[in-house]
Amino acid sequence: MENKDGWIWYDENFVPWREARVHVLTHTLHYGMGVFEGVRAYLTEQGTAIFRLQDHTKRLFDSARMLGITMPYTPEQMNAAQKEVLIKNKLDSAYIRPMIFYGAEGMGLHTKELKVHGIVAAWQWGAYLGEENMQRGISVKVSSIARYAVNTAMCRAKANGYYINSMLALQEAQQHGYDEALMLDVNGYLAEGSGENIFILSDGVIYTPELGCVLDGITRRTIIELATNELGMDVVEKKITRDEAYIADEVFFTGTAAEVAPVRKIDEHCIADGKRGPVTEKLQALYNDVVGGRNKKYQDYLTFI
Repeated sequence: MENKDGWIWYDENFVPWREARVHVLTHTLHYGMGVFEGVRAYLTEQGTAIFRLQDHTKRLFDSARMLGITMPYTPEQMNAAQKEVLIKNKLDSAYIRPMIFYGAEGMGLHTKELKVHGIVAAWQWGAYLGEENMQRGISVKVSSIARYAVNTAMCRAKANGYYINSMLALQEAQQHGYDEALMLDVNGYLAEGSGENIFILSDGVIYTPELGCVLDGITRRTIIELATNELGMDVVEKKITRDEAYIADEVFFTGTAAEVAPVRKIDEHCIADGKRGPVTEKLQALYNDVVGGRNKKYQDYLTFI
């Protein structure tokens, strides 16, 4: 990632991509205390648009508040930076990464003398789980790594250090030949993938784990809205056991990077006939129409550049 042409927004200035560096004693590098977002911009018929920019920026600021990080910028500045980084890099579709982190002014667990920095980078990034997998579905392994509990972490914060668990879970799954991991909560109920929310469909009702230790995903919110308003389906947030997922009619993941990804197998259990289900396919198409600017009802979710 470091050897690319382009520009990165770094503390209100654009610096050449290869020069956007920090010191090896940067506090966040050592302790993981920082917050970030994953945002996507899509090329629509009306031009390039960032999907749900304001919602992502609000979650970035909420995450910082939960962790006690004083933001050095306003939401308006962060929104502008995300738009500017697309223009500066001449990107018509992209993945955008804003991040807030502590500098190298001191070491130890206290943060009072540390400077807070901000960056925004953007690059072209296709289907996170692979184009083929968006049609045929992915294989998922229930992980031995549990999702953080609500009394051990600020689970609604999208914090840098929390993703150690996700990396361990994904590493374990891939070592066993699976595409992705599915983490349970500490009580054994479904939580989320390594970087995605999960939904299951059973007897015409869509279920998803209730918020608590689960990240409040922007794509998750969008899919709940589309399933309810466009398909007229009931979406229920509740505790879900792994055996409910094994016998579900359909299972899919959602996330900014993953978008809407069908799951064809969990552990050694095929989901239904082991293919992408019809409801998942409809939600993929609806989601693509929304982010692509083809559904005018959701035009407010798009920030045009």
